Amino acid sequence: MDRTSVYIVFIIASYLIGSIPTGIVISRLMGKGDPRKAGSGNIGATNVGRTSGKLAGILTLLGDALKGGVPVFLAFQYYPESLFVSLVGLAAFLGHLFPVYLGFKGGKGVATGLGVMVVICPIATLLSAAVFAVVAYLKKYVSLASIIAAAMLPVFMSFFPRGRNYVGMAVLVAVLVIIKHKDNIKRLVAGTENKIGGQKK
Repeated sequence: MDRTSVYIVFIIASYLIGSIPTGIVISRLMGKGDPRKAGSGNIGATNVGRTSGKLAGILTLLGDALKGGVPVFLAFQYYPESLFVSLVGLAAFLGHLFPVYLGFKGGKGVATGLGVMVVICPIATLLSAAVFAVVAYLKKYVSLASIIAAAMLPVFMSFFPRGRNYVGMAVLVAVLVIIKHKDNIKRLVAGTENKIGGQKK
């Protein structure tokens, strides 16, 4: 198999891995049902945690991050060229957003994007995670924290030599994460978004 064929296999496999609906799998294994039918209807860790319990939420977060991180890690082992790694990472990320197994209706991509980026540039990702933690602590909104952290990630990536090769990818990930939060943004503006702990603004 030539290198181009291997690239294609990597990218397709990454998309299929990213498409695995971790939240649904974990919720059903724990006997909690389908998270799409409860709470916000999202398959991500926040809604799974609210509807199926904290453990389910934590496991979903880890699973979603791993399905982004593992393909990128393997891509680095095979051919650590920024374009190839970016395409593999984006494939996994887009798999979560638009999963083939769920009729292309997926999650918001925060955890999967985190998994992708932590392998590419760990320090920049940790700085972005720190922003998330501070905003979540001060404002009590997971959605707002996710949006701001995603927006800051390309900025942090630009501070590091390796990260600079992936700023374009980070911008695309940030834009898609923000777009996926459009309903949350509307609720934030209206003052009806759920706060951490289930309270409203």
